[in-house]
This record gives sequence, C-alpha cells and structure tokens, in this order.
Amino acid sequence: MTQTSQQQVTEITQAEGLKRSLTGRQLSMIGLGGAIGAGLFVGSGEAIAVAGPAVLISFIVAGIIVIFLMWMLGELVAEDPQSGAFSVFAAKAFGPVTGGTVGVLYWFQLVVVIAAEATAAAAIAWSWIPQVHQGVWALGFLVVLTAVNLFGVRNYGRFEYWFAIIKVAAIIIFLGVGFAFLVGWFPDIQSPGLANWTENDGFLPGGLTGISAALLIVIFSFGGTEVVAIAAAESENPAKNIRKAVRSVMWRILVFYIGSVFVIISILPWNAEGVADGPFVSVLQHLRIPGADVLMSILIVIALLSALNANLYGSSRMAFSLAERGFAPKQLLRLSGNGVPRWAVLASVAVGFITVVFNFIAADAVLPILLNLVGSTVLMVWLSVLASYYMLRVRGRGARDASGQLELRPAILTLSAAVLLGAVFVLALLTPGPREQLLATVGLTVAIAVGLWIAQRRRSRISK
Repeated sequence: MTQTSQQQVTEITQAEGLKRSLTGRQLSMIGLGGAIGAGLFVGSGEAIAVAGPAVLISFIVAGIIVIFLMWMLGELVAEDPQSGAFSVFAAKAFGPVTGGTVGVLYWFQLVVVIAAEATAAAAIAWSWIPQVHQGVWALGFLVVLTAVNLFGVRNYGRFEYWFAIIKVAAIIIFLGVGFAFLVGWFPDIQSPGLANWTENDGFLPGGLTGISAALLIVIFSFGGTEVVAIAAAESENPAKNIRKAVRSVMWRILVFYIGSVFVIISILPWNAEGVADGPFVSVLQHLRIPGADVLMSILIVIALLSALNANLYGSSRMAFSLAERGFAPKQLLRLSGNGVPRWAVLASVAVGFITVVFNFIAADAVLPILLNLVGSTVLMVWLSVLASYYMLRVRGRGARDASGQLELRPAILTLSAAVLLGAVFVLALLTPGPREQLLATVGLTVAIAVGLWIAQRRRSRISK
C-alpha cells in the first residue's frame, strides 16, 4: 500500500470515530451563522464609508464569489465528507504537503481569531459591567464555549443553531423595520425614498477605487462560511445535508447582506456620522428605536461568541485531521466517550488563551501582528478550494459526469470563480494595507509548507 493510500485509509477510519450527530437544520444554521458575524454588523460600515452607495456592487460581487466557492466545496464534500474538508481535498489534488499546509494555515488563523473574538466580546461586556476585568470576561467566554465543545458535537450544534437563530431573527426584524420606514409607514419621520443614493456626491463618490477598496473589506467579512464543510463530516447524512446547507447559505447571504446594506444606504446618507463605526445602530437611532445601541451591542457580542464557538469547533476538527495525516501530534486523535477529539479542542483553545493573555500584557505587540499574518488566510483557503475543485472535478474527470456525458457546468463554474478571485488578488496587491497583509500571509504559507516538507522528508528517512 502506498503512503497516500495509507493516509486515506487512516482518514476514513478515524472519521468514523467522530459522532454523526448534527441534524440537517443544525448544519444549515452553522453555515449561515458562520457567514453572519461581526463583519456584517460592524465591517459593513467601513465598506460603506469608502464606497458610498456603490458598496452594493462590492457586496454583490463578493456574494457571487462566495456562492461559486461554496457550490464547489459542497460538491467535493458531498462526494467525500472529511473532518479536514478542503485541506484533505488539497492533499488529494496536490499531495500531502500542500494539504497539510492549507490545514495548518487554517488552524493557525482560527486560533488567532478565537483570541481576537474573545478579546472583542470581553471589551463590550466590560463596558456593561466595568467592575469585572476584561481578562475575566475573556477567560469566562473561553471556558464556557470550550465546555460546549467538549460535551459533544450535538451540543455544539444546538448552541450554534440558537446563536444563528438570534442573528437571523435580528436581521429579519431590521429589514422589516427598515423597509416599513422606506415605504412611509413611520408617520412621524419622513422617508427619504432612494434620494440618498444620488445625493452627497452621487452613487459613486469613491469611484471604482472605492468599490475595489470596499470589495476587499467585504470579502473578509464572508470568512467563516467554510466551517460548514468541516461540520458536514459529523452530520447524519453528509451528502444530502451539505447540499441543503450550501443552498440555504447561498440565497440567505444575498438576502441578508445585500438587503441590510440596501436599507442602511437608503435610510442614511453614506457619510452620515456614526455609519462607519456602527451602521445598524445609526439606522435604529435615526428611526428613534429606544435602546438601539444596547440592543446592537448585545447582538454583536452574540455574533462574536457564535464565531468563537464555530472557530473553536473548526480548529479542533482541523487539528484532528492534521494528526490523522501525521502533521500534528498523535495525541490529538484521542476521542472522548461522546466522540469529541478533546485534546484537539484543548490544544486549540490553549493557544487562543495564551494569545489573549499576551494581548492584555502587550496589547499592541502580539495580537495585531498575528492578525496581520493570518489576515488573508480566507483568500488562500478559497484559492485552495478553487484549485482542488479544478483538479478533482474538472481535470480529474475530463469534465464528464458519472455517465460519461460532457458536463460543462464544473468548467464554467471554475473559470468564473477563477476570474473573480484572481481580480480580488490583483486588487489586494495594488492596495496599500491589504497588499502587506496578503504578502505576510503568503510568507507564512511558504514557511509552513517548507517546514512540513522537511518534516515529511525526515519521517521518510526514518521509516526506510
């Protein structure tokens, strides 16, 4: 048996130890919850500030890219659900080192983001109850959500399901209130209609440069959708459920993201005070909704904790998969009685906790540097999905379906996604800030690849 075959057998054998306890509804909400986070509630304001009303174009383009890539990922997962998801597919397409590199890069990004989310949620909670130190809040959030993950995947699914339900309900209410105001159902406040689209320097105040800059901001706010591919391996019927989850995520992303931005830029001038920092709060305050700032701060904390919960889950499963393939310590393969890779969970949260501690000791010296290193990881992961899909579904099958008939859809899907994603990479390289971030992530990726290649060569020599 070849080394690659042994790795594939190990992957399948170990995956059977994970409990397939997630329901189809939970999987769909996990995918949706991963897409609706602080990036929408806060990051959308930054995008509006640089592009004006034309930010809608940025959201539409980013949404199309996400739809293409989620469709690709859904097809690959339906054929072969694995806890390592896109990392395993990259290994099949390009070899174990490439797959390991994608996995390690993704894991590192998640544990860093776990620290950032715990710190951000703690800062908001501290503003409510300043008598409790921020560090205590951050530690409390990490402990509670670690316990949630250790109690079994079904428990994680329940928590993430209700986190997502709260976020979805809030957005639906926001959209309902916003559209009611725009059509004139608020008698005490005059609706501007669509006047804000053309006033204040028009629809394109920042020109094409503004749309491009906003696109880069929007792209990163969609990070998190890929966790549904990891969770599919622990669902009751992976092939069926991943297809439903992908369809659900695709159309809801368009409705919730684009609908929310439409409401914001219609109700308020794009350059109104407060829009850049808190667009949802600004709209609700304009509509004289009492307690809007408190309601939104609570929702942002829920969004952050939901993302933290999902990232802790995703990082532990990726660590588990890396251990299966020999790129992480074998101790991470140990499962608890309820099928949870507890050492993988604890190892992931430990790195996040250490980062939180260092962040409080030296706030400007640790976390910002780490976040800059992993800032463009979402682009690297999406690139790996695109490349793996091409190798496994287009080139690998000769663009033919199971019956041997010529199938053009995968090739068209790949080409369309490649053009759009390539444009995003070019924009990032041409824009100060995103350029440095992308180059830092590329440098980290190369360093990981070299390290894994050296480690694999050493293992090969020892085994001979």
